[in-house]
Amino acid sequence: MSSIDRMYRVIQKPHITEKASDGTLVRNAYTFRVPVDANKVEIRQAVEKLFDVQVMSVNTLTVRGKAKRRGYNAGKSQDWKKAMVVLSEGQTIDVL
Repeated sequence: MSSIDRMYRVIQKPHITEKASDGTLVRNAYTFRVPVDANKVEIRQAVEKLFDVQVMSVNTLTVRGKAKRRGYNAGKSQDWKKAMVVLSEGQTIDVL
């Protein structure tokens, strides 16, 4: 797998919630859903290359899957990772 293919796989989709939108307005931070095995360096490089912006910092959070039941069957939804990327002053990403 080439490095460009990996970059497109690292940034899966934007995570748009009220809290994420507030982070964008207050501290110029954008939130993305990323693979569980992605690290901060990969996330930073992918955002900088794909969106042509300067990244100041990257914070990550692993979200644990919730326990689910359907009748007798018990299971768990999949774990996923969230990355909050803070951009330098004056730069934006159009995620919508």
